[in-house]
Amino acid sequence: MNISNNSNYIIDGSTAGFQADVIEASLSMPILVDFWAPWCGPCKQLTPIIEKVIGELNGKIKLVKINLDENQQLATQMGVKSVPTVIAFVNGKPVDGFMGALPYSQVLEFAKKTIASAPQGQGDNFSAQLEKALEQANLALEHEKYADAEHIFSTILEHQPNNDDALIGLAKTYVMAKVFDKAQEELDRVSEKGQKSAQFLSLAAKIELFNEAAKLSLSDEHEADKLKAKLENKPDDHQTRYNLALVLNENEHYIEAAEQLIEIMRQDREWNDDGARKKLLEFFTSWGQTSEQTIKARRLLSSLLFS
Repeated sequence: MNISNNSNYIIDGSTAGFQADVIEASLSMPILVDFWAPWCGPCKQLTPIIEKVIGELNGKIKLVKINLDENQQLATQMGVKSVPTVIAFVNGKPVDGFMGALPYSQVLEFAKKTIASAPQGQGDNFSAQLEKALEQANLALEHEKYADAEHIFSTILEHQPNNDDALIGLAKTYVMAKVFDKAQEELDRVSEKGQKSAQFLSLAAKIELFNEAAKLSLSDEHEADKLKAKLENKPDDHQTRYNLALVLNENEHYIEAAEQLIEIMRQDREWNDDGARKKLLEFFTSWGQTSEQTIKARRLLSSLLFS
């Protein structure tokens, strides 16, 4: 299943995923199923309208789009005889529907009517529960309770497989626990929009920096002592100093890592095609642009550039 646009509440469905994506998911929130086909002109008019409505009702109702040509057996089972056909599901059952392209106002009214038919404002409750669950997961992460955070984020993803906040949160859990391969798997599932977030960029940079250090066998903290000893005899060995910066960063000695790269720049700004400055910028991304260590390291860099 893939996200069909930037919303967590609009997905491409299939016959195989119908039970989980529609029947089971509608126990938690109302679902609209849009049966469409690539050759259908009215579908091209209706689908963007439904997507707009879903976006405006963010968190209260979900859209699952089913390609008729690829899921003909499912369409037959659902009694779909023409496209577009939209069927509303609440509590695991179809409750309403319409055929043909409708204007925005009527689609909005249909969606609101579906939400209202859900017991006790199901969509609103689900959204509130989701926010609370995310808060609990992030709090667990803050207190380094990785197992608890992993469990909560994973539970959210059982209900919303494409929830960017939960995917990024789970990836962060794995990064903090230094399980980088699993972290990368979660980041690979984040939507295009989610990939632009500061937290995604930070985690992606952390994983990349870890992989770089691992390839050079620089993940062991004791390696730092060896590199420092080597620099005492040859302080202008930029590659050794660069490697030391990677080790220090990997072991969370952030400012010291920045200082090593800045020292390379002080000695030879052009080394390795300005590699020290570029790596320092990667550090900033991985630490977070507004983090304390980034702000402090930026001041050190400014002191060098404007001295």
